[in-house]
Amino acid sequence: MTIILRGDSGFARDQTMAWCEDNKIHYVLGLAKNPRLTAAIQEELARAKAGFEQTGQATRVFKDFRYRTRDSWTCQRRVVGKAEHLKDGANPRFVVTSLPARQYDARALYEDLYCARGEMENRIKEQQLCLFADRTSTATMRGNQIRLWFSSTAYTLVAALRRLGLAGTKLARARCDTIRLKLLKIGAAIRVSVRRIWISMASSFPLQEMFVDVLRRLESLPLRC
Repeated sequence: MTIILRGDSGFARDQTMAWCEDNKIHYVLGLAKNPRLTAAIQEELARAKAGFEQTGQATRVFKDFRYRTRDSWTCQRRVVGKAEHLKDGANPRFVVTSLPARQYDARALYEDLYCARGEMENRIKEQQLCLFADRTSTATMRGNQIRLWFSSTAYTLVAALRRLGLAGTKLARARCDTIRLKLLKIGAAIRVSVRRIWISMASSFPLQEMFVDVLRRLESLPLRC
């Protein structure tokens, strides 16, 4: 199993990277730009500017090189520089990684692997804001942990519902709170008899057909233990 630590430039510290290297954990981390790094991709920045002037479109050129800080890093490491030119001017960015070039070339490392962390952050934010993962105000660590477990379980279930039940519907890419409010939070009357529990759902519910279709789709899925 391969573990990859992915984070912004706040994590690009020698102690963190050295620990990953010693424990066979890969990393791809943002690296704050500085004059030495920018100077290393001057040729690529010029090519990106020329491409922008020719096409009028944002242009990227990547460079793969070895880099070491003057005093804070204990060794050289692989750095990928993104030389980009936008309508507002140059936009250089850098990442440092332990992954070899044969596994990820410069473009794939930056665009496909590193930039994907933004989508992961969106999912974390979705759990925090939509499923109350930020409500950890109890007096004990254990109580807060249980609250976070409940939120994580709820997110796992709603994400599965979105992936398996809502595919192809207008809620296929909806946020968790939208799914909760529009599809799951339905007014109903409950009647209990000797042999049955009757749940009468609101006849004015606007997504009745979708609700039934999603329910049937989930019922058709194979059970996995």
